[in-house]
Amino acid sequence: MTPTASLYHRAEGPATAPVLILGPSLGTSTALWDAVAPELSLTHRVVRWDLPGHGRSPAGLIGPGATVADLARLVLDLADALGADRFSYAGVSLGGAVGLQLAAHHPERIERLAVLCSSAHFGGSAPWTERAATVRREGLARLAATADARWFTPGFTVPRLVEDHRAADPEAYAACCDALAAFDLRERLPGIAAPTLLIAGREDPATPPAHLREIADAVPGAALTELPGASHLAPAERPEAVLAALRGHFAGTSAPGGMGRSGMKVRREVLGDAHVDRAQARQTPFTARFQDFISRYAWGEIWTDPTLSRRERSLVTLTALTAHGHHEELALHVRAARRNGLTPDEIAAALLQAGVYCGVPAANAAFAVAQRVLEDEVSTPEPGRTAP
Repeated sequence: MTPTASLYHRAEGPATAPVLILGPSLGTSTALWDAVAPELSLTHRVVRWDLPGHGRSPAGLIGPGATVADLARLVLDLADALGADRFSYAGVSLGGAVGLQLAAHHPERIERLAVLCSSAHFGGSAPWTERAATVRREGLARLAATADARWFTPGFTVPRLVEDHRAADPEAYAACCDALAAFDLRERLPGIAAPTLLIAGREDPATPPAHLREIADAVPGAALTELPGASHLAPAERPEAVLAALRGHFAGTSAPGGMGRSGMKVRREVLGDAHVDRAQARQTPFTARFQDFISRYAWGEIWTDPTLSRRERSLVTLTALTAHGHHEELALHVRAARRNGLTPDEIAAALLQAGVYCGVPAANAAFAVAQRVLEDEVSTPEPGRTAP
């Protein structure tokens, strides 16, 4: 958290990329976006934030009688601290209401908007006023015990999010309920000019698809996507479908064949966080589409194909890089091969095999590269791995 931004936030992706701010649902934290944000960070500077008293945001940022406008002001303060004069925004439930508030009252700040499992009004003030009073009186333990039923389809859960609900500050949570009780933006919807996407969970009891359809009908040019098998926290329950919709809306691309969703995850698992972080830090608008291509196709389709194991893919990759003399990439994939479980003897056997079919000079150079990598591994083993 920067000194000038009161809301806790987590940023990922290239510093030079367009800013995309992701807002949470009541009772959750930045963890709500864990399965979606890393993929979106290929093309955007993704910034997740915690509601006051949730996750790591201070509880005292709001108090009794708070409004959605108060929360929107905190988000604008965060954007100002990040130097983001204009940004795109996606939010779930209360976080989605914040997005609607921003688009309606601060149109000069919003590039594109996505509203997930949310509403322009939340069923009137009575249930939220009652919930706020209950939480102020009893705390959050009893309410958190029913979170699964309110958030997910039967049999699904995300323990981390349920624990975040239980650990939230009761006064700040109640103040957020006050904000929901007072929120009604229906009259302002026709004035929203930002390109807007609505995403509804078909099994959502809190904000059923009719709530999102009402917004889509009122906001000029808005699009609506309904997700089967999704309840209220769609980014956690149906991250693949949410990612495909958001990627298309914010980056002009779609998830290919359903495999691209895990590209960044697999890329990090195979190449390591340090390498991927460096690649993202070096990314520029000129290289952004290529980085997106690599993660979606090479890592999201090829490396996720279960036909070959990762060990087998490492063997194939080492041979191909040896044949073409791509020594910098070869060093990277020797490290990846070790991560994928290959022993130094197995790597040597692969390079020896390459010597037969790719030529002795190619294998000779490859052995030199691999030896340097393996010697470096012995002297500085990765965290969690003992030196061989």
